[in-house]
Amino acid sequence: QVQLVESGGGLVQAGGSLRLSCAASGSVFSINAMGWYRQPPGKQREFIALVTNGGTTNYAVSVKGRFTISRDNTKNTVYLQMNSLKPEDTAVYYCYANSIQRYWGQGTQVTISS
Repeated sequence: QVQLVESGGGLVQAGGSLRLSCAASGSVFSINAMGWYRQPPGKQREFIALVTNGGTTNYAVSVKGRFTISRDNTKNTVYLQMNSLKPEDTAVYYCYANSIQRYWGQGTQVTISS
């Protein structure tokens, strides 16, 4: 089992920045990749970014160039640095970890005001 705890959400103005954190615990040795999804109000959950154990990253087109995912393996933590935020980035952001199954965090609200 893997447990994920997210932090760092909040309310910021358009153009601002936020950094989300996701700390993993439990069977962290089994994790091969971690990343983020988000779910805007009234919409389906969508992929945002991932980082593999080897450091390979991948981003959704909508956030590429604005968001940066990173991982501190010593802390079993993944970060999502979000810059140049837009109102359409408003969503609940979920951290996930890929192991023999996918684990999800509880979600953290990010609200961008115009």
